[in-house]
Amino acid sequence: MRGIPRVTRIPRPLLGALVGVTALLTAGALATPAGATPRPDTSTGVSSVPADAQRQAREFWTPERMRAATPLDLVTVDGHYDGGSAPLKGTATKVAPSAPAAGAVGKAVSDIGLLAFPNSGGQWTGGGSVVSTAGRVFFSYQGRTASCSGNAVTSANKSTVITAGHCVKLEGAWHTDWVFVPGYHDGQAPYGRWTASKTLSTPQWTASEDINYDVGAAVVAPLDGKLLTDVVGGQGLAFNTGYNLRMYSFGFPAAAPYDGEKFIYCSGTTNRDFLLSDDHGMNCNMTGGASGGPWFTQFDESTGRGLLSSVNSFKYNFLPNRMYGPYFGADAQNLYQTAQAS
Repeated sequence: MRGIPRVTRIPRPLLGALVGVTALLTAGALATPAGATPRPDTSTGVSSVPADAQRQAREFWTPERMRAATPLDLVTVDGHYDGGSAPLKGTATKVAPSAPAAGAVGKAVSDIGLLAFPNSGGQWTGGGSVVSTAGRVFFSYQGRTASCSGNAVTSANKSTVITAGHCVKLEGAWHTDWVFVPGYHDGQAPYGRWTASKTLSTPQWTASEDINYDVGAAVVAPLDGKLLTDVVGGQGLAFNTGYNLRMYSFGFPAAAPYDGEKFIYCSGTTNRDFLLSDDHGMNCNMTGGASGGPWFTQFDESTGRGLLSSVNSFKYNFLPNRMYGPYFGADAQNLYQTAQAS
């Protein structure tokens, strides 16, 4: 399958049919991976990155390589559930990306009025703190370059980024050459390329890639003697928020009709997934590459600040215009605490 992951199959399909889940990971061709193999700590779900690999990753991600991290095909997972406590899993298959449904792509903000709510996918022109705290994530995955999204958060170490679990680890392997580029646009890194010294995920994602716990984090190394949130700021977080909330989602989708070069947002009132997960759901047309982008509660449009309460995680293939993000409960909170203490 040319590097597309295969996830363990669980019998007894729910609803009597295979249910597709689209992982919002975007992969492109890789010249030569630069980073050394991370040193995983499987007991804690933490992978440490050697100093020489950090340096090589920063040098590897040139503007040309960042622009070249374009999508190949979307990853579709045939979801199964055994009716008990086992996590949602499936079999990954590669399919050609489908054309967006007529009228599915959200209009640009300039066309619908600034900061329209709800919005199913348009370029963010509102400014504010989110423009610098959010960014694009780049890494090497199974011999290819790949991109996700992420966001800098307030933390004791001033160096913590929150993203999706599959944006740090997938199919049992931690990604290499991992960098965070806050404020990314058009191949530019206005605040620099911040390399991961550690990547982390929840125990459930680390052990079995349970979609309910698709949350990841990275601790990035200082850049030019400065710490991440001293340079770009950080967003607060909220845990155990409940459901049916007004939320804003951000990311850098790179699969058609998007190209990864623009900062896109969705907004709306969310509800709880009634199918295979306990995730939040929101109408949103973002595509591959948006994974790990922040979902905010209590978001203030005038300041661009909110409380990070979920991340872009997956889509069902029969609901292409609806995004899902994991519920931030105790495990997500423990992940954040572990990361900020690193």
